[in-house]
Amino acid sequence: MSDSSRKVPELSLLSYVEGSQQDQAKFVLDLFNGIKDYGFIILTDHTVQDDVIQKGYKAVEDFFSLPDEKKKEYICKEGGGQRGYTPFGTEHAKDNPHMDLKEFWHVGREVSDDHPFNKYYPKNVWPQEIAGFKTNLENLYNELDKTSHILLEALGKALDVENDYFAKMIDTGNSILRAIHYPPVGEAPPVGSVRAAAHGDINLITILMGATASGLQLLDRDGTWLDVETKPGQLVVDSGDMMSRITNDVIPATIHRVINPEDSGSARYSMPFFVHPHPEAMLRCIPSCEGTGAKYPPITAHDCLMERLKDIGLM
Repeated sequence: MSDSSRKVPELSLLSYVEGSQQDQAKFVLDLFNGIKDYGFIILTDHTVQDDVIQKGYKAVEDFFSLPDEKKKEYICKEGGGQRGYTPFGTEHAKDNPHMDLKEFWHVGREVSDDHPFNKYYPKNVWPQEIAGFKTNLENLYNELDKTSHILLEALGKALDVENDYFAKMIDTGNSILRAIHYPPVGEAPPVGSVRAAAHGDINLITILMGATASGLQLLDRDGTWLDVETKPGQLVVDSGDMMSRITNDVIPATIHRVINPEDSGSARYSMPFFVHPHPEAMLRCIPSCEGTGAKYPPITAHDCLMERLKDIGLM
């Protein structure tokens, strides 16, 4: 456990959505400072309905309780595991040879067959054994997608970009809902492996619904690990590599991990929503962040994603 006296900032998203101009301005400043200084913020209230979250969690818990052989029928090899089931022990953190102790399910955006982005987006697959799985996960995806637009609109104001800068970037974006199951680690987990080794996310921001158990830690700016503790109904937001890239590291990607529990028999579920630009969005330095010069050359969001999927063993 971290002995840091620092604490992840808590913000009210509804103060931005429903508040006065003064409330909105305060939220914009607090969001920017929190993401910049900690890499994480906690939303004490937000726009995602609790029953949508609970139905989503119930659906994925039911799926992960299926036999392994049945779950493996839903492996989707197309697109680096961007859809369907990824078995236990497949993914690892960048530059870490030890596999993470988790299995997960991906839900992504679908477009029509004649849409220009259809060539990038695999079709979702849906387990037939779990009643309501498709409906509940699609509802959750859509709610989190709407919330991501609100958060990035607010962050854009702090970065002094055009009002529709992020809206255009994530319109029909390649955002992914990942439902994760961390099984009990047992008395003797594999040497070197933890539930999720230290890593930064690939995307712009991640919206994480409160997990069913603790274990999430962020690497604080002073090099110590800081526990990220949430209450039921809260959301956690962190910054990813793509945000770091376009802000010239003004907003660094946040290194975080999920440590193994003291109770070797306990399971953990979590559902992060990875907010991605659309594949052809060009990731280039935001003018207000250039300073003495851009550190990274422009790259499309698709090319950036493919590079990182190779790094973590999914391509």
